[in-house]
Amino acid sequence: MGTRIIGTGSCLPETVVTNDDLSRIMDTSDEWISSRTGIRQRHLVREETTAGMSAEAARRAMDNAGITAQDIDLIIVGTVTADHVLPSCACEVQAAIGAEHAVAFDINAACSGFMFALNIAHAYLQTGTYKTALVIGAETLSKIMDWNDRSTCVLFGDGAGAVVLQLSSQGGVLAFDQGSDGVKGGVLSCVNRTNNNPLVETSKELGYVHMDGQEVYRFAVTTVPASVIRTVRAAGLSVEDIDYFALHQANVRILQAVAKRLKAPEDKFPISLDRCGNISAASVPILLDEMNRKGLLKPGMKIAMSGFGGGLTWASAVLEW
Repeated sequence: MGTRIIGTGSCLPETVVTNDDLSRIMDTSDEWISSRTGIRQRHLVREETTAGMSAEAARRAMDNAGITAQDIDLIIVGTVTADHVLPSCACEVQAAIGAEHAVAFDINAACSGFMFALNIAHAYLQTGTYKTALVIGAETLSKIMDWNDRSTCVLFGDGAGAVVLQLSSQGGVLAFDQGSDGVKGGVLSCVNRTNNNPLVETSKELGYVHMDGQEVYRFAVTTVPASVIRTVRAAGLSVEDIDYFALHQANVRILQAVAKRLKAPEDKFPISLDRCGNISAASVPILLDEMNRKGLLKPGMKIAMSGFGGGLTWASAVLEW
């Protein structure tokens, strides 16, 4: 029995912020951002929350799958921007959608978070522990950006994506690959709350995302193709057998470099970052939902997915749709 995606859903904030909008509040331009990243706009929250977007993406995924919240017995959310330290975002989603029978928890693997969560859910389903899983990637990255750092803040957006998983005799996950390199974790980081007790002097400064873009680029263009190739081979396939590569939407230059190293045509690499920016753990499920809603995904197609980013972490999967 394979672990199959039976439904997809996504939710983006209502407000769209273009590169031209950003150029009015900082020294940048549409040409500078789009030529270097491929990003032209992103969605940013006003009233929306990470949990709220997650719940809406979950509802749409359940509707697409033809199931109800009563069928869900596992909820995993990949995020670095939950609304609360506790309760977890997953528990908030459980309450919001009424999935009273579900076990719910969050994981943090940054931009690989959805892929890590997908593998965890896959393992649970394969052991028979649970039957129907809801896996979500969700971020409100705008709240951890330094909006005076024009080299970083222009890259990111907010949103959530979700998939429903069940065991199936047809299709499903064929292979996984995961890895971490904590030694290089400092190239993409964000400091959490500092100590606050009678023994130390407390810092009142908030932590914001810091990124060494060149190091992240070098990591991505070498690690991701190698991970994808390992996963494709583990699935008993070749790169030529893959119909689509649904990769984390970090930067169009990264996607182009990965395509070149895999010797795969760029039209097999769908793109949403031009409209959404980099949404960390949410980017892969949002892209997958977009592809599904457009009717691009047909039964029997082979799809390679990969997430990569902070940690440093990476994870790839190959599945039959």
